[in-house]
Amino acid sequence: MKSLLSVQIAVAATLACQAAARLTTGENSTHLTLTNDRLSVVLTKSSGHITDLTLDGQDLLGPLNGNRGKGPYLDCSCTPSGFWTPGGTASLQLINGTDSTGTPFGGLIMSDKFAATNQTLSQYFFLRGEETGLHAFSRLTYFNESKPLLRDLGELRTLFRPNTPLWTHFSTSDGNFGPLPKDATFSQAVTVQDATTYVGGVPDDPYTEQYSDYFTKYTLSESWRNHDVHGQFSDGSTSADGSTFGVWLVHNTMETYYGGPLHSDLVVDGIVYNYMVSGHHGAPMPNITHGFDRTWGPQFYYFNKGAPETTVAELRADAVQFADAEWNEAFYDSIAEYVPNFIPSAQRTVFEGTVKLPEAAKRPIVVLSENRQDFQLNVFNTKSLQYWAEIDESGSFRVPRVAEGTYRVTVYADGVFGWYIQDDVEITKDTATTKQTFEWQEESAGEEVWRVGVPDKSSGEYLHGYAPDTSKPLQPEQYRIYWGKYDYEKDFPEGVNFQVGQSDEAQDLNYIHWAFFPAKGNHLREDNYYDNVNNWTITFDLTKDKLDAAKTATFTVQIAGTKTANGNAKWTVSGHPYSNLPWTVNFNNLYESTWVIPYWRSGSCGVRSAVACQNIENKFTFSTEALKEGRNELTLSLPFNASSVETALLPDALYVQYDALRLELA
Repeated sequence: MKSLLSVQIAVAATLACQAAARLTTGENSTHLTLTNDRLSVVLTKSSGHITDLTLDGQDLLGPLNGNRGKGPYLDCSCTPSGFWTPGGTASLQLINGTDSTGTPFGGLIMSDKFAATNQTLSQYFFLRGEETGLHAFSRLTYFNESKPLLRDLGELRTLFRPNTPLWTHFSTSDGNFGPLPKDATFSQAVTVQDATTYVGGVPDDPYTEQYSDYFTKYTLSESWRNHDVHGQFSDGSTSADGSTFGVWLVHNTMETYYGGPLHSDLVVDGIVYNYMVSGHHGAPMPNITHGFDRTWGPQFYYFNKGAPETTVAELRADAVQFADAEWNEAFYDSIAEYVPNFIPSAQRTVFEGTVKLPEAAKRPIVVLSENRQDFQLNVFNTKSLQYWAEIDESGSFRVPRVAEGTYRVTVYADGVFGWYIQDDVEITKDTATTKQTFEWQEESAGEEVWRVGVPDKSSGEYLHGYAPDTSKPLQPEQYRIYWGKYDYEKDFPEGVNFQVGQSDEAQDLNYIHWAFFPAKGNHLREDNYYDNVNNWTITFDLTKDKLDAAKTATFTVQIAGTKTANGNAKWTVSGHPYSNLPWTVNFNNLYESTWVIPYWRSGSCGVRSAVACQNIENKFTFSTEALKEGRNELTLSLPFNASSVETALLPDALYVQYDALRLELA
């Protein structure tokens, strides 16, 4: 195996020797082309889509067949009838230019109008010098005074959608990769829920052998916080000359996505996606209203090649070098004239400073987002942007290339309940001359008596969360795998009974608290299971001294995901009685209170292979007279048999996923 260093040296040498090579553009009656010495890109005028893409002579797409064998291309769920793939009636533009460094570039611009509503979708691709990748931007506009609200923007994405056996493996993150299932396997697979199949009946498929008996695109989702690249790999067994190849979507910028670092989305499943907008995992979607005009990007579709023995990790590492907001900034300034709404460097600055953190803080992060709005819901302002950076051990952070404006600053960390939030933070070139300082005082309602779980904005520490699935050689995290594999009745035959200080969170609490364990969408169960499911019991001991010294108790719950009967809908509430989901706490049958979780925090989370979705919290304050010396009992309850109406093959049970719980006395 080559070392990573040797691969990097080889890549650097290749780039150096090609620095003076040519970039050409071409047009005839049927096609537009961008070509340099290694990469060739062909757009077919009749469809407005890239239909041929080769690297060093290797066809990366395969033959066109419907929507396969093309890309990257743009589509959306954005019209009154649903999905639209623009391009068939598009205006096209071929760009030639030279950037401020003297490097030539070419561009392809596709812009199509949905005439019935007067909305447009535009896609911009640029090839620079001898880079073997496409810089990508996407734009949506809507101008229609007669219908001020069109609908929500359900999805906006670009897709690299090959139709070739070339691609053998997926890679979603450093720790999650594996072989793609063979096409023939799906003809023998069993659908177990929407977009989820059982492939265990094909035991000799490499995916089944190494990764899982279940396949769903949601297994291959990733959280945006530390995400850099994702893509597909060819191990050389199917390439023309035995070379390895990679296709990668590089997150070199994150500012035009939504949901902040807690957002997660689909990344690859045989298609290499760039999901700019979706409702997956409960993410909010912006409304398309009169005057809507937004551009997403840049991101970078990168194509690379290695020797036959090169690994997926090595080609991935080559792609990661471009996951840097400051990479190619001079080039982006040079093409700004072609990309509406793109903000050039003259209107950007660096935001840096320090945060005085609570002592318990681990993995702290600072987020800039839409002012006076939870960054998880930053879709109200069509111009909203977002940025984040890890905070180092000294409390320092640096966020480059921030567009000037007014932002909310949010800080959170593992091990600390709550958030630090400050609104109306002005960021300009003038304010950037002084480093900003923030002090996060950890929230407290008295002496902490106990906590359950780790406040880290996820339910991954519980049973079937982050723990590896040791039944397969690649050992993916258990939460990634189809939820029906984990039979709740077998795991908790007597229900959840957790003793603080004695029980093990990783074994004795489930990653999902169900209202009932469903049979729908569960091919291993014929009937719903109700016994000891909707009520969880937590017991804990208190001493007389602690009780005598306190008058008020505060119980905090932090939730990492909720499924109400409203599904993924955010801005309209259905008439279902559980669109807003009541969640009840009861201490010793002496204090009971119900928190109604609002419909706009709902989303498919655990059943879509996730442990971190919409994060919310609530505090219950009550008299210590509801507590007693010795053994105390806390019951956490969802309504018995609380369900939703599901038109697709999906579980109808409602549920919550806990981040962490805490009891304080004062």
